[in-house]
Amino acid sequence: MKSKIYFFGIILLIFFHNSIYSQESKSPWKIVIDEKSNKPMLIGYCTRENFTKDTSFSWWFFAEYNLYEPEDSIMKLINLDSIKIVIVLGTWCSDSRREVPHFYKILDLLKYDQKNLTVYCVDRKKQAEGYDINQFIIERVPTFIFYKNDSELGRIIEVPTETLERDILKIINTKDE
Repeated sequence: MKSKIYFFGIILLIFFHNSIYSQESKSPWKIVIDEKSNKPMLIGYCTRENFTKDTSFSWWFFAEYNLYEPEDSIMKLINLDSIKIVIVLGTWCSDSRREVPHFYKILDLLKYDQKNLTVYCVDRKKQAEGYDINQFIIERVPTFIFYKNDSELGRIIEVPTETLERDILKIINTKDE
């Protein structure tokens, strides 16, 4: 009887180990080495944790996040309820490393529901391996795309025209035609 319990215990352990391993290998993102800089870059569907938990990315994320102070008077006018946002960025791109943490700071201060946020990290060819992002027509990164009722309201491409918060306000206040 003990040998049967031992045998089933080993089978369960192998099954449990394999299921954990297969989940890890099916990650929606991966880290690859950028051929140009020889540094790590993220590719695929990402979340904030990808930027904050890995020291390859957290050093620039937290530095920029902590430095940014959005304009309070403009922030009070922004309402992102019912707005969905897609961010396409390159962790190899200096504009992305500056603007994306600033953008997250704005979202945090506005208490934005990040279930309505989708983030794709791309390589230098603007591809997110395993994800077809051609629908977004990305030419430069970062690109922040704002949607309401599945219709695109506008974009911030590469750098804001004024500031992120001022550009966001202009985009979401665009009148429906």
